[in-house]
Amino acid sequence: MSPVPSHNPPQPWLGRLLGLSRGAKRLVMLAADAICIPLVMYLAFMLKRDSWPSLLGPLSGSVALPMLAAVLVSVPIFARLGLYRAVIRFMGLRAALTVVAGVGLAVGVLGLLALAARMAGAASVTGAATASTLIIYGSLLLTYVGASRMLLRWLLLTRSAAAARVIIFGGGQGGTELTAALLATREFEPVALVDDNPALHGSVIAGIRVYPAERLPELMEDFGTRRVLLAMPALSRRARREVLARLEPLGTHVQTVPAIGDLLSGAARVDELREIDAADLLGRDAVPPNPALFAACIRGKNVLVTGAGGSIGSELCRQILRQGPARLVLLEMSEFALYAIERELRPLLAHEGLAIELVSMLGNAHHRYRVREILETFAIETVYHAAAYKHVPIVEENIIEGLHNNVFSTWHTAEAALECGVETFVLVSTDKAVNPTNVMGATKRFAEVVLQGMQQRSSRTRFCMVRFGNVLESSGSVVPLFREQIRRGGPVTVTHPEVIRYFMTIPEAAQLVIQAGAMANGGDVFVLDMGKPVRIADLARRMIQLAGLTVRDQLNADGDIEIAYTGLRPAEKLFEELLIGKNVTGTEHPMILRAVEHALSWDAVQRLLDELAVAMRRFDCAAARHVMERAVAEYQPEYGIQDLVWVRRKQPVVAASAESNVIDLRSRQGS
Repeated sequence: MSPVPSHNPPQPWLGRLLGLSRGAKRLVMLAADAICIPLVMYLAFMLKRDSWPSLLGPLSGSVALPMLAAVLVSVPIFARLGLYRAVIRFMGLRAALTVVAGVGLAVGVLGLLALAARMAGAASVTGAATASTLIIYGSLLLTYVGASRMLLRWLLLTRSAAAARVIIFGGGQGGTELTAALLATREFEPVALVDDNPALHGSVIAGIRVYPAERLPELMEDFGTRRVLLAMPALSRRARREVLARLEPLGTHVQTVPAIGDLLSGAARVDELREIDAADLLGRDAVPPNPALFAACIRGKNVLVTGAGGSIGSELCRQILRQGPARLVLLEMSEFALYAIERELRPLLAHEGLAIELVSMLGNAHHRYRVREILETFAIETVYHAAAYKHVPIVEENIIEGLHNNVFSTWHTAEAALECGVETFVLVSTDKAVNPTNVMGATKRFAEVVLQGMQQRSSRTRFCMVRFGNVLESSGSVVPLFREQIRRGGPVTVTHPEVIRYFMTIPEAAQLVIQAGAMANGGDVFVLDMGKPVRIADLARRMIQLAGLTVRDQLNADGDIEIAYTGLRPAEKLFEELLIGKNVTGTEHPMILRAVEHALSWDAVQRLLDELAVAMRRFDCAAARHVMERAVAEYQPEYGIQDLVWVRRKQPVVAASAESNVIDLRSRQGS
């Protein structure tokens, strides 16, 4: 629905005025005062005399000189007090007080000049400037200066025909600040506020009335808008989820102001409207980190993050920096991703005054000697290994590359850490490693098996792994995909009506990974409490409705956006698990569990890795899959090796190549 305009569009001359530079606008204001202030003094004399001479007649000296003095006194005082520097559209109480002070000071100086002239015997010239005249002049000048600024402010804030009418949900501090911010723009027109607090009902904030929240459907109809701005930054996620549940059936386009933490830190402004955070849809409040656990492996230490440019890796870097390491080394194989995270972190260091050495290293974690060189050169004490391929269908069709990046990079980085005496090595794992049906999950479980085996050889380095589900807003996750599909008008694609997933926000996952690493004894498998799983189809439906649109289905053929079910992708499961078996215990943190799971001896792991290396050198994908099935007892591929038709059927290749690793799954349809 297009917004309903409330005012006529601004006149062309006003547009030209808005286009002037700040200096030109100040000159316009000063010129206007230089012309009008003498007229105000003249009017004061006429009101005092109660006589109105011809406008064309000459002015006597007793009137002309005070008019000239009024300009010469008032304009410099106004300039000195900064009245010409004030931004008209943002003028408030402070600017009003400045106007009062400026007028009072100007009248006072004129009174002193008149008194001095009278004492010097120049009463014939200044006799007309009596106290009563100056009082009248002061009243008129205050009216002129205040009214002229307010008139110009009103003209500047006149809403155009494109201004969107909005209703603000929240009449507290957040709603008050958002209303003031929107009134200072020409893009939105707040028409009403709603709140659940009865004490606010009927009150007026910046000229906007506050209504009970239950009247929202009526207000949307009366004001012709379906856009609601959620202005409750301090509200918990659970409470915000309850509010959103009430708004979903109304077909409103809901946006929100930034979280209170971003507002307090200066990272965002109250008028920076955002689409509803997917975390609000989950309605789960994060548990604040334990400071002792959070800093144990970081503060004052040299830390390495592999995959530093990825979704989890980059958030780990942000969290680590705030804990005060001596040095943070970023290892990333994507040049652009490394450039992007470094460009983000350098200003963060400067802004927060952190004396931390930040080192960016381009390279792949499966290059063992490259990693060892980095660990030795920078005396690394803690490693967070986040480098991995995670997109299930892509890894399924690129087995060798998936093994290289997920298994061998973990092994080689861990070997380098063992050789260099690293204290703590934390692997970022996934719930897809539990009873895997896909290559990605099997490679991640294989990586866990490698670290469990290596712990048997280690007397100093503590190896551990942290297993969790999907993270919201990560690259390749459904939330940004759904948001983009909704923006394009649909359809929103869901693999299966019953598919469910565990979700967690990226910052929360990174915090828990760091804290879990601090509790490691060696060989630990930590599992994060992901809360209740979410049905993906329900998530898609809520995102559509909160964008102010309706779902097109059998019950609503005229809906805006369709949800299209595309079928499960190769090796994809309807649901994910977090545990192998039921042997799990609690830890010092309520959101982190310790799983006790079976492990292989290092000798067995070494033999499997040697076999895998031979298969990968020959680019024998079938043999590589067979090794994975032996290494990961729970691996149950959706189809067997005999069902695969490998496109490359020539002689074996010595070096691994992504182009060679292509699977033709059409054999299952008889091709």
